[in-house]
Amino acid sequence: MTATYIHEGNAIDYTPAADVAAGEVIVQGELVGITKRDIGAGQLGTLELTGVFDLPKTAGVGEAIAVGLDVYWDEANTVATTDGASGANKRIGRSVAAAGDNDTTVRVRMSQ
Repeated sequence: MTATYIHEGNAIDYTPAADVAAGEVIVQGELVGITKRDIGAGQLGTLELTGVFDLPKTAGVGEAIAVGLDVYWDEANTVATTDGASGANKRIGRSVAAAGDNDTTVRVRMSQ
């Protein structure tokens, strides 16, 4: 068998077990995607795998994120971080704008 082209892959199908709001970060194994629209439980929707998003981050001393760093999704605390936590946090992409200690978001270009 040979490979069959399906689509570009910037977004993939996703059917959640529970309602999911637009902007939710969804982790499936090592794959991380973001919903652009609300998706009802059991309804077919999509997860964006590419693009630039502002993601929540922890504010406080030592929490700055410089441009060009790998960014991971801390699913337990629902924040972006530069700490991969030995594989527990999943890589979501790279920061494309500096976020200071007191900033509550960081701009990330998604890349899987």
